Amino acid sequence: VQLQASGGGLVQPGGSLRLSCTASEFNLPDYAVAFFRQAPGKEREGVSCISSPSGRTYYADSVKGRLTISRDNAKNTVYLQMNSLKTEDTAVYYCASPGVMGCTVVHGTLVAAAMDYWGKGTQVTVSS
Repeated sequence: VQLQASGGGLVQPGGSLRLSCTASEFNLPDYAVAFFRQAPGKEREGVSCISSPSGRTYYADSVKGRLTISRDNAKNTVYLQMNSLKTEDTAVYYCASPGVMGCTVVHGTLVAAAMDYWGKGTQVTVSS
């Protein structure tokens, strides 16, 4: 099983990016898929998750209203549309899956330890 996040880059504050999570030997529509991020010197943060098959979503408070997670099942891809980007969104973004249908959220926080599969990250830099 291999997951891969892509679509990162350099963008100015207020700009947008769309990240993609793809997988090999793993049918993303059958499982929850999440995006985490980690900035230098900071702890890993779960930013969003989408469950299967309900499509129920989770967003960290820091990104609510600016990020949207969605699926394209035909393409075996999950997207993270990021709008109104801020400098504090700068981080390496990873996609992950718990290998089950639901997203594990405890006390409002997406649980990284629940993820069984992780992909290589993609760098997002928000800077003027």
